[in-house]
Amino acid sequence: MNEQGFYASGMRNLTPRQAYELCKQGAVILDVREDYLNTFKQFNVEQVIQIPKSKILQSLDNIPREILIIVADSVGNFSGDVYKILENKGFSNLANLAGGIVDWEKDKLPIDLNKRERLSGSCMCQLKPREK
Repeated sequence: MNEQGFYASGMRNLTPRQAYELCKQGAVILDVREDYLNTFKQFNVEQVIQIPKSKILQSLDNIPREILIIVADSVGNFSGDVYKILENKGFSNLANLAGGIVDWEKDKLPIDLNKRERLSGSCMCQLKPREK
């Protein structure tokens, strides 16, 4: 794999390390996790835009077109969908973060933790804040 990433399903995919290096050169991470999922762990890079997948179509004007946008989520389940939406809306300078923030953290790349926002529960339908 080269520094430009790899292509799968017509998408440019980046490893977390590739994405981090590009962020140091001015790329922006577009974090598309829903609000309740993005408050505990956040990407710690200079430019992050947080727009949940559910609000992406209403927020297109908030996404710059002139710089590389790296679409990211928790593990890569929804970032590919948003990548395709943006591509269909005329965005061309895009990449997808393979593995999302989970692989980002596994690679020991910088994250911000807000322990007050830690969630617990036995399934997604029962998640609630752990700290009060």
